[in-house]
Amino acid sequence: MTSETSELVLKDQFPGLAGNWHYLDTAATSQKPQVVIDATVAAMGEKYATVHRGVYARSADMTLAFEAARRRVAAFMNAQEDEIVFTRGATESINLVAQSWAATNLKAGDRILLSTLEHHSNIVPWQLLRNGVEIDVCPLTPEGTIDLEAAERMLTPAHKLVAFAHVSNVLGSVLHVEHAARLAHAVGAKLLIDGCQAAPRLALDVQAFDCDFYAFSAHKLYGPTGIGVLWARKALLDQMPPWQGGGSMIDKVTFAETTYAPAPQRFEAGTPNIVEAVGMAAAMDWLSDIGLDRAEKHERDLAGLLRAELRKRNDVTLFGPDDSLGIVSFALEGVHPHDLGTILDEEGVAIRAGHHCAQPLMEHLGVPATARASFGLYSDEQDIEALLKGIERTRRIFG
Repeated sequence: MTSETSELVLKDQFPGLAGNWHYLDTAATSQKPQVVIDATVAAMGEKYATVHRGVYARSADMTLAFEAARRRVAAFMNAQEDEIVFTRGATESINLVAQSWAATNLKAGDRILLSTLEHHSNIVPWQLLRNGVEIDVCPLTPEGTIDLEAAERMLTPAHKLVAFAHVSNVLGSVLHVEHAARLAHAVGAKLLIDGCQAAPRLALDVQAFDCDFYAFSAHKLYGPTGIGVLWARKALLDQMPPWQGGGSMIDKVTFAETTYAPAPQRFEAGTPNIVEAVGMAAAMDWLSDIGLDRAEKHERDLAGLLRAELRKRNDVTLFGPDDSLGIVSFALEGVHPHDLGTILDEEGVAIRAGHHCAQPLMEHLGVPATARASFGLYSDEQDIEALLKGIERTRRIFG
């Protein structure tokens, strides 16, 4: 097996990859580099205190670190600091938009346009609105990308929101966000982007994207679980009502009336994920030092190499475009993906097998599930070799 994959030797920075273990499930969650672990442990240990409340020095220091993390996220996305809302993850970010912006601004007869390849987290929150809003579904191109020509034909002034994935978690296909924004805005709709798979692999620039909402999770970009980001245009955030009540999100509380803090604080009820915010900022520093351009090339190269190797087999069906970004989904003839995943685990190879929280896409592909290998900055050709060896062993077992 020969290739021109980019040279990144990073495995030794990841304690979770110690031993002869080949981790190919980065699209589900990434392993964490030691620098992120160290920053998180320090924030939980000798630096720990609450934020925004204490008058003592350590609380003040932690508040500075917490808000510095917000500034780091803003820089990572080319955004303004007061446009960054910390959430528990992209799922909560999308639910926040649904329960605050959409519940306030949409009414019966309005329409939302999604696509066939969306993750359940970008489907179910809109169904939970239950206010008479209708959902339309944009089809895919034969290559597995969102068909923006079809979207243009489908969009009408009744559409108030378009919500698309930047990168498919199953197919690795990439959306042209700027094009989608032009189409949405042409009919007066807002554009929300699920950026979970894009944030670890593509440079983010919400100004260039011209979208209205952008959501992602830290744990997919080498940071901690339990924290994510909602970016929204400041004008939209200022108009949105809070969706959860509690401490920190208030201005003044009486039993007669409560007034709320300005955005983004009004959307961050309760004690925030302090430690996780610091860890996320450390992950962004680490990733930015390596370079998003290198990350994109490295993972595209590995995905291309794996697709080329699998294409040599007559018992494998590949899904998605040839230029998929770090994600390769496939089916091995006569073998359920769960069985393949179990045998690969015995070989020290970790893949994802299932519907990947994208059941409508599975129906479109005509399969109940797929096997999915997904790469990170720590992945290399040895991981692919181990996967191919495991597939060959599976073939011998199943005949």
